[in-house]
Amino acid sequence: MSHTLKVLAGGLVLLGLFLLGGRVLSASAPALGMAGAMRWFIPVWLVAAAVNLWVGVTHAGYSVAEEAPIFVVVFAVPAGVALLCAWALTR
Repeated sequence: MSHTLKVLAGGLVLLGLFLLGGRVLSASAPALGMAGAMRWFIPVWLVAAAVNLWVGVTHAGYSVAEEAPIFVVVFAVPAGVALLCAWALTR
């Protein structure tokens, strides 16, 4: 459970870095830049969550069936926050 919370926290920190990067790189329209950064974050986070799943299966000894629900949570929470941010920034 502790590892899962650390990975979720890491995902939210990465999301914040993407938001900051979008704001800095698009100084003329920061809201649109941040919304665009959220669209880049989701595939990057999908890869990171898949790597976490792979490490759990190959190194920690869990089966794919045991790791799959954790993968869904680890991916869905930060991705959902990113989608919510993108939606709020484009309103």
